[in-house]
Amino acid sequence: MDKLKPMLFTVMKNYSKEQFVKDVIAGIIVAIIALPLSIALALASGVGPEQGIYTAIIAGFIISFLGGSSVQIAGPTAAFATIVAGIVAENGMTGLATATILAGIILIIMGVLRLGSLIKFIPYTITVGFTAGIAVTIVIGQLKDFFGITYAQGTVAVETMEKLKADAVFINTVNWQAVVVGIVCLAVLIIWPKISEKIPGSLIAVIVGIVMVKCLNMKVNTIGDLYTISNALPTVHMPDFSFGMISKMLPDAFTIAILAAIESLLSCVVADGMVNSRHRSNMELVAQGAGNIGSALFGGIPATGAIARTAANIKNGGRTPIAGIVHAVTLLLVLVVLMPYAALIPMPTIAAILFMVAYNMCQWRTFVHLVKTAPKSDIIVLVLTFALTVLFDLVVAIEIGMLLACLLLLKRMSEETDVKGWKYVEDENDPDSITLRKVPKHVRVYEISGPLFFGAADRIATISVKDFTKCLVIRMRAVNSLDATAMHSLEEIYDKLSKKNITVIFSHVNEQPMRVMEKAGFVDKVGRENFCAHIDDALEKAAAYGTAD
Repeated sequence: MDKLKPMLFTVMKNYSKEQFVKDVIAGIIVAIIALPLSIALALASGVGPEQGIYTAIIAGFIISFLGGSSVQIAGPTAAFATIVAGIVAENGMTGLATATILAGIILIIMGVLRLGSLIKFIPYTITVGFTAGIAVTIVIGQLKDFFGITYAQGTVAVETMEKLKADAVFINTVNWQAVVVGIVCLAVLIIWPKISEKIPGSLIAVIVGIVMVKCLNMKVNTIGDLYTISNALPTVHMPDFSFGMISKMLPDAFTIAILAAIESLLSCVVADGMVNSRHRSNMELVAQGAGNIGSALFGGIPATGAIARTAANIKNGGRTPIAGIVHAVTLLLVLVVLMPYAALIPMPTIAAILFMVAYNMCQWRTFVHLVKTAPKSDIIVLVLTFALTVLFDLVVAIEIGMLLACLLLLKRMSEETDVKGWKYVEDENDPDSITLRKVPKHVRVYEISGPLFFGAADRIATISVKDFTKCLVIRMRAVNSLDATAMHSLEEIYDKLSKKNITVIFSHVNEQPMRVMEKAGFVDKVGRENFCAHIDDALEKAAAYGTAD
């Protein structure tokens, strides 16, 4: 069973000095990678740059300390950017803090109730669809800063489509100096990893962007032009926990919780494959919940496991949660010492960094592969989830995507259920085949295969008998499940046949359907003697009814 025990307490039993050195080095490198990303993601989320650092520090520390993975690195991620931006625009930081704390509580409850394994029931097409959709919304949201577009005062551009419309309306205000900075920084981000993997390309892009704007005296907006930069340590802020605020923010809280669970556990699975380990999913959910509560209380934004930063941690030798803790402590030192210099970072540089984040997360190759190879129903779910994420928001996309996926699954399951009379020949190598079996004229045999549930219950109504039929045998060896709706349909067909004095015999009823029948009193109604373990027994009993007459 998945333990509710932090991985830190397990790995420290055999911790060595050599591994400590590797974890410290990995933690520092990951902090360098996380610094520009945390600032960029905070700005994309509609909050100040320091909020991103707060999140990486507080949530990163708590999740590493309590987490169910030995190598997970947590912090702000692109998946939350559009959600957070919408919440902040409508309800401010107070609303965001309330929603994040509620999400944290939901995550802790999920972990305590050991619901970590339930995340696997979210279809892959939905996760690919909304991930690609989020990537597109991030790109659209950064077009303004990349091109240096200026909106007219009073322009409302909160939703993705509103931003795209505003960009089109004010396209004539493009700042070509901003475009040059953005293109150069984007080129650095693309080319630098081919030169060196030791220093993150995002850090080089930031340095290049600052140098271009300052040395060439370019008229390009920087973070300092738009935001007030603070290097103050985070302090505790209690959000509004009134009934009205809680009820208003609860839907957003569920969205944050589900997304945090999906992202963090997906990151854990990827990490397990890289280090040949096994994470504790339920403990990870508890840690994610605690980390988000801590982040919200200290002015941060929602956090989850970050796949790219986790992979960087592993590649640089990190193998225990100590690396994640060092990453958080390093960012704390950076916040105090270097944060004022963040004001110099050009906005097109931030946009370029986020363009690369969007590209890396969009999984376009996977998206195209699914469109080419997946069943039509899965393609519908994939494309619809993607479109709804871009056109509306993630809440609508996940809700409708899950509903449609469930309906299509039920449709596919119902198509697998079949009710047929014996008019065919099966494989002669199958000892349970009907080949060469003689069925008396007064006996009618039907074989049901597949799950019997509400989506397929109407198939039972297709069972028919002749005027000379005295006994009906229903073979159920291929029925693995039976629900209340299908049970009701069986009762109806039994009552109908009973009025015609036709005996019903059941053959090979499996364990779950038998339990349902017994609980419904159907076994006693039919007569326990009319339930046979094998088709030969059922046919022998059915033949005897004709002989008796």
